[in-house]
Amino acid sequence: MPAAASLGLPNVRGRIPLLAGLAIDSFGGGCAGPLVLLFFNKVAGIPLGTAGVMLTVATLFSIAAPAVVGQVIDRVGPRNLVVAAQFAQGLAFTGFFFGRSMWLLFLCALVTTTGQRVFWSAIFSLLADVADEGERDRWFGLGGMMQAGGFALGALVAGWLLAIGGDAPFLIAMALNAVTFYLAGLLLLRLHPSHHQRTYQDSGPAPLLRKDKTFLALIGANTLLALCTMMLGVGVPVYVAEALTVPKWLIGVLIAATSVVLATGQTLVVRHTERRRRTNVMVVAGITYAVWALLMALQVHIAAGWVVPVLVLATACYAFADVLHAATNNALSAAISPTVGRGKYLSYWQYSFTFSSVLAPAFFAQLFEVHHELPWVALAALALIASLTIYVLARVAPRLSSERI
Repeated sequence: MPAAASLGLPNVRGRIPLLAGLAIDSFGGGCAGPLVLLFFNKVAGIPLGTAGVMLTVATLFSIAAPAVVGQVIDRVGPRNLVVAAQFAQGLAFTGFFFGRSMWLLFLCALVTTTGQRVFWSAIFSLLADVADEGERDRWFGLGGMMQAGGFALGALVAGWLLAIGGDAPFLIAMALNAVTFYLAGLLLLRLHPSHHQRTYQDSGPAPLLRKDKTFLALIGANTLLALCTMMLGVGVPVYVAEALTVPKWLIGVLIAATSVVLATGQTLVVRHTERRRRTNVMVVAGITYAVWALLMALQVHIAAGWVVPVLVLATACYAFADVLHAATNNALSAAISPTVGRGKYLSYWQYSFTFSSVLAPAFFAQLFEVHHELPWVALAALALIASLTIYVLARVAPRLSSERI
């Protein structure tokens, strides 16, 4: 067996620009993403609460982007949409670098969040287009691995920049992110996938997605699982810093360790699960997310000497669940999407992550104020509901009865 196949890697010949673009884009995101809120506050002088509201409103305004992408992706092609999103975000971060007006920064934030939605709504159709026959799952895994690796490296650079002090770290991060978006867009222009040929070789209209109850139910279940993925960045830092008596630097170590698992493990997970039903893998991911959440809730009720070991164990559970979910959820949506209109289906699938990203901050903050462990207990219940939903659908929906689905 070739080494690449044994590692779960697809054939990448002629598609290196795509992989390089994903890694470069994510490097810039890892460098600037964690610093945007602080940039608004420290450099532009906008109060932290106001800056948070600005970013939330910008995110809400971008919520229609996946639906728009779904309407045009099969005519325009996913590569063109991804390239446009990259250049738009590059312009937005150029605006961050030069702008200080609240309204200009809000406009740039709106362009950024809309560009992110367009990117995520089109990138998996692009990965499906470049994949050789039978290698779509491996391409989803490899794409995620390149993004996680780039993001982890960018986050390390962000930490180093913060040690400098002053406004310079934030300006450097904004400039780096703008440059990486432009570079990624230029690299992707060299890619020529066969989306239109694959789309138009089948005749007939695309099915009405709003009548596809099975797919809509899966979007709902995946939204609950995506909410779990958001909690590593939204909930864990607050919980560890405010509710636990452990060193604050442990937050960075836990997040970095999880990023390493995602960066190195997705193709191996695909390799070892590609003969199993994707729905079963998603069910296991949901159950493991629930175990992670319950272990997090347990932290405030155990002796101080056990907190760090249990926290490490909980993080290992999260990493295992997240690598299963990351390697499988988009492959599942692609597998049950019709050939005609697949781009539209994959675009709407991204609403799972759109809704969860909007819900996550309020979900955690409101429940955390009531009882510190309450958001984790609620999250565990939601993860189990998601697993149960997928388990039932896999057994009652004819489209999910295939051995590999």
